[in-house]
Amino acid sequence: MSDVTRWTREDVPRGDAYDRRFQQLEAAGADVHGEAAFVASFTPSSVLDAGCGTGRVAIELARRGIDVVGVDIDGAMLEAARRKAPEISWVRADLSTLSLDRRFDLVVMAGNVLLFVAPGTEAQVVGRACAHLAPGGRLVAGFSLGPLAGGITLAEGVTLADYDEMAAAAGLALESRFATWGRDPFAPGGDYAVSVHRSPQ
Repeated sequence: MSDVTRWTREDVPRGDAYDRRFQQLEAAGADVHGEAAFVASFTPSSVLDAGCGTGRVAIELARRGIDVVGVDIDGAMLEAARRKAPEISWVRADLSTLSLDRRFDLVVMAGNVLLFVAPGTEAQVVGRACAHLAPGGRLVAGFSLGPLAGGITLAEGVTLADYDEMAAAAGLALESRFATWGRDPFAPGGDYAVSVHRSPQ
């Protein structure tokens, strides 16, 4: 497993330091569970949280009664997730070569996951995510379409059209697209997209 991804190249907060940002947002009254609420609205019985980080989305999904598995390449992030929720299955793996012995009703990639994978592996990541979908399952991904906070630009050559092509190559069709996890309508030229692709029944 190679640890060289855009995420590991960046000097960004990890583990507990990463969590503190969301703790501060929640304390200020922000809704930090929008992704989990969006995913739960599809009433999946099982979810793969691909690029789970410290487990914010996965833990909330489990709290809502959903069987969830979290996968991430960053050991420090997973260590924080395990401390918070040892009862959840946390797997350290590269999303581009992920191979779990099960399928899920839904795979979610929240938090700009696709923008942080190793350059050139985006299609592989999408393909491996799709390989873990049950028939009729959904792939849900949200990512920025422009520079990230702090001026970090990671989406080198990855556009929505590219993403749709990757999903189509893996056998999925676009079901819906929104500008936010709160389902605000998406319009071309926006700076964020939440895409829902579905596999055949």
